[in-house]
Amino acid sequence: MTAWVAALPAVTFITGTDTDVGKTVTTAALAAVLSAGGSRVAVYKPAQTGVGPADPGDMGEVRRLAGVTSVHEGVRLREPMAPAAAATAERAALPPLAWHVARIRALAAAHDTVLVEGAGGLLVALDGAGHTIADLAAHFPDAATVVVCRSALGTLNHTLLTLEALRTRGLRVGGVVVGAWPARPSAVERSNLAHFNSLDVPVLGRLPEHAARLPPGDFRHRSRSWLVPGVEALLSP
Repeated sequence: MTAWVAALPAVTFITGTDTDVGKTVTTAALAAVLSAGGSRVAVYKPAQTGVGPADPGDMGEVRRLAGVTSVHEGVRLREPMAPAAAATAERAALPPLAWHVARIRALAAAHDTVLVEGAGGLLVALDGAGHTIADLAAHFPDAATVVVCRSALGTLNHTLLTLEALRTRGLRVGGVVVGAWPARPSAVERSNLAHFNSLDVPVLGRLPEHAARLPPGDFRHRSRSWLVPGVEALLSP
């Protein structure tokens, strides 16, 4: 096991600047690298929306790509909406934040690392009381939160707002991952990346666009080159 794998925070949150920015594929890449390093990895998603009872969902995609079998959902809802809105539409009750905290702690007790993938962005409500993924992360003071962002126009504002929200709440920022880096980046995308690299937040990696289309074996093999140099920054206090 490499040193950075051994020292990665026991609980790492993965949030996004928006929906469909690459949180799931980033989570899968992290899980693949950790697992290849010998770490016992669990992945947990507090709320999954837009899926039916038999659909694989995001955790099924993580299992397929990363080969990690310890994948778990808190609640799943059919409507492709934010969890609170989807629960209202389905007339379903969302579990309280304390329930998610207990699930994550139980997983952490049985695994070396727990990756927690949020739903939507950092401040999307997870329960009926309006608690968010930021509130959930606050229960784990030693955890780090990784922000997955877009590469294109508009990403700077969205990413900086998310980083500011984390810092305002006293939450540790693990770094930034570009969730889908194009094969032929535009001048705007190259400029955005340069700006990210100028911040006092590590850029943990760039995942190539359409990475999830790779055969799982190739995905697992290549994940290390996408993430490892940057993920080492998660070791710093």
